[in-house]
Amino acid sequence: MRRTFYDVAALIARVAIGVIMVAHGWQKVSKGYGAVSQMFQASGIPLPGFSAGFAMIVEVVAGVLLILGLFTPLAGLLLFVVMLGAFLFVHGRHGIFVSEQGFELVATLGVGALLLAAAGGGRFSLDHLIFGRRAERRRAEEAAVPYTPPTAVRPGDTQPIDRPPSSGPEENQGTSAAHDSGSGTR
Repeated sequence: MRRTFYDVAALIARVAIGVIMVAHGWQKVSKGYGAVSQMFQASGIPLPGFSAGFAMIVEVVAGVLLILGLFTPLAGLLLFVVMLGAFLFVHGRHGIFVSEQGFELVATLGVGALLLAAAGGGRFSLDHLIFGRRAERRRAEEAAVPYTPPTAVRPGDTQPIDRPPSSGPEENQGTSAAHDSGSGTR
């Protein structure tokens, strides 16, 4: 029951966060790269040209991937990075409330995306359909192999039966001297 609850919750979170991210990304795409770059520059975002392109692509592509539940950890992590940038460079200084350009929306979306990146998209995802069944099959195969406890090994069993003859005194240095001296340590 607990796993099913997570799977349903992950599906709802993936679709909700994904739809919001695609909508915001598409809004940027509709405005155009140049306008978004200028807006990022006016907001003080570092590398505004790169950041604008990165945000536009990630919000649309990773948003779609999140909805599908495909490459969920990567999509969630990329969306978290975009939302972290939005928090640090734009919304964090305006307080909590979104009505005052605050960070409540970007924080909620970012933390949700990070949670999905860490915990996965659940069983109702393409990740599970494609990769999860392979992992389940592998675990089932490993479980089917009977356990065989290790056999008892006697100390003498680990020594070679036939030792090659000594080729010279340097090979026995340190071991034969103590035995030959009659020191009594054996």
